[in-house]
Amino acid sequence: MATYSLDPCSADRPKNGSAESSRLRILLVDDANPMLHSLGEALKSAGYILSLASGGDDALRKYQSSRPELILLDLSLPGTDGKDLLRRLRTLTAAPIVVVSARDEESEIIACLDAGANDYLAKPVATGELLARIRAALRTGFGTAQTEPFTAGELKVDFNRREVFVGCEQVGLTATEYHLLAVLVRHAGKVRTHYQLIHEVWGGTQYGDAVHLLRVTVSNLRRKLARESTVALPIVTEPGVGYRLRSNSRSLQAAG
Repeated sequence: MATYSLDPCSADRPKNGSAESSRLRILLVDDANPMLHSLGEALKSAGYILSLASGGDDALRKYQSSRPELILLDLSLPGTDGKDLLRRLRTLTAAPIVVVSARDEESEIIACLDAGANDYLAKPVATGELLARIRAALRTGFGTAQTEPFTAGELKVDFNRREVFVGCEQVGLTATEYHLLAVLVRHAGKVRTHYQLIHEVWGGTQYGDAVHLLRVTVSNLRRKLARESTVALPIVTEPGVGYRLRSNSRSLQAAG
């Protein structure tokens, strides 16, 4: 049965792709099997798409395959220092990372926040509180808590629904592509340097091919946003500097 949603062209138009494509992905990294089961069921019931990992190497593999919008991380993992894994994940993604750990020492909490965690919860934690912290981290991490959609030419970004349209067609973006677009929208009309975009989207510059990764992501984003009827692509290259989003919009609201 088709799933329907309001889009710029028709109130009765079916979504382009499955309903699952618009749901947020969470990677849960925890070696406590009973908690994995109970917490996993709660996250699924709340509408999230869940990936499970029980160790450091497994977490890195699952991150690469699922590209989650948020990571829940326990510190007590077999053969892996949780803070080292946190630092490694932070070099790969700007997605919110929430530590959920039985360690409640102040020094441990400070160390994790300094290493890049967005939040820290001590076990045991009530499911309701955890879900509320997840919602808060997602709002803060992606900076898209606005209510008005952004439009520029045929491009429309609906931040409440996390949907992107070109004309009447909904465009499916990866989490990284969507995050990059949200950053460009937030600074629409202004140039963002390569360094600024890498820092805002991936959270660091600790890998040598970061500029290449940025260029590939921009290229993929442009390809998905391209249409024959589009006179000018919304993402403009500033040679040797970075990129900017055209701001000739009908309703320009900063994404955060």
